[in-house]
Amino acid sequence: MKTGANYIGGKWQVAVKNRSFENHDPATGQLLSVYPETRRPELEQAIEAAEAAFKTWRLVPVARRGEILLKAMRLLETRKEETARAMTREMGKILTETRGDVQEAIDTAFYYAGEGRRFFGQTTTSELADKFAMSVRMPVGVCALVTPWNFPMAIPSWKIFPALLCGNSVILKPSSFTPDSAANLVQALEEAGVPPGVVNLVYGGGETVGKWLMEDPRVSLVSFTGSSAVGAKVGALCGKTFKKCGLEMGGKNAEIVMDDADLELAMEGALWGAFGTTGQRCTATSRLIVHEKVFKKFTSELVDRARALRVGYGLDPDTQMGPLISQAQRERVHRYVEIGLRKDKARLLTGGKALTQGALAQGSFYAPTLFEGTAEMTIAREEIFGPVAVLIKVKSFEEAMAVLNNSDYGLSGSIYTRDVQRAMRAIRDMQTGITYINAPTIGAEVHLPFGGVKHTGNGHREAGTAALEIFSEWKAVYIDYSGKLQKAQIDTHSTATPLADAPKPQWRKGG
Repeated sequence: MKTGANYIGGKWQVAVKNRSFENHDPATGQLLSVYPETRRPELEQAIEAAEAAFKTWRLVPVARRGEILLKAMRLLETRKEETARAMTREMGKILTETRGDVQEAIDTAFYYAGEGRRFFGQTTTSELADKFAMSVRMPVGVCALVTPWNFPMAIPSWKIFPALLCGNSVILKPSSFTPDSAANLVQALEEAGVPPGVVNLVYGGGETVGKWLMEDPRVSLVSFTGSSAVGAKVGALCGKTFKKCGLEMGGKNAEIVMDDADLELAMEGALWGAFGTTGQRCTATSRLIVHEKVFKKFTSELVDRARALRVGYGLDPDTQMGPLISQAQRERVHRYVEIGLRKDKARLLTGGKALTQGALAQGSFYAPTLFEGTAEMTIAREEIFGPVAVLIKVKSFEEAMAVLNNSDYGLSGSIYTRDVQRAMRAIRDMQTGITYINAPTIGAEVHLPFGGVKHTGNGHREAGTAALEIFSEWKAVYIDYSGKLQKAQIDTHSTATPLADAPKPQWRKGG
């Protein structure tokens, strides 16, 4: 068993007795590690350390900051396998997926290291003579980063790396379900040469540590990934102290399967989208909108394949789907299944039950579950965050798009079709931040903006150059070298002919 620690001001601080929480393997129930439950005095230390470090880190050349990220990338590369295995043990998803999670952190570090050489502003002309104008990016200050357990290294990397590149200091508060992964990431940054206090790591609950960070006026920015219900509270708290706030929240993502689709490809996309990470992705495919001409065939085959999925321990190479993150999450998923059966009167096609036999007895496993239902059902509207998807029959492309857009969320959507006109209309009309053509709703890439519309976010984006927008502030700079007072936007054209009095053009007939 590992004894974990906060990382504050460049020092690891281990848990104090009676002020700690346990980290368990969701597949076996095994105790993996014990971590400190951060109290207010420790958080004060973290904020003070971040404040002090910001004053010098902001002055480090951006290219140098990028070089440190590149060193962190190389460390993560050398530790990829052990880090992925540790992640599988603490959050359950299969090893091929946790390797991908670590690889995403590696790719993100590589990307932002490169941005250290292209941290561009703009130069432009001035409306006045002998005057130069430009814009530059400036750091924000102390950034609080609140991250979930489903991508315990990728999502923190989306926030930490661009924040550091922009010259900010950070305080990471990860999920208590995945403390080991957060510690592994921060350790790589420490060894890469990030100065003490620039990165701080604190553990604890959202109602305590998270809330304290959001309320503290010394914190300039909060970047949050989690549910829409919690995100709304985060936004309200940040508004009281005028913090910058980035919210990446839930989804109720849909895959459209048209009558001209490659059904085999659509089937593979549906299985991966619905049951990858045990459905615990904000981009998971939880609605399958299928044209009536192929509905029966598609549904029958999909049910057979869902039943055949091998559920088990994520480190077993034969496993295709691991456990849910906790017993509490399994109970939540089952409550929605009961709603689907009793309130919605949906038709259960497969699954709908916890898996508790044999080797699965000690874990929080749940069967891959498919319903046939309608767009207005609760299970087709609310985010379940588990291996549950609803098949919905439609008669046309127009109806499919209307069903997809009839949601409070707008993160990711996909369509399978061979018709280029339908594909282009889907790109235009899909009310989502991410649109896939002939691919599932999951699978973002680090150099493209990630985020959604409606209840999914508040307009900011993660990843790519878009992330630099929230982690930096634009400053306009004017340099007047005329040697005299010049008044911008003052009428200096009094001798000019007003447009209203300008001579009218004389048009000639016949061209």
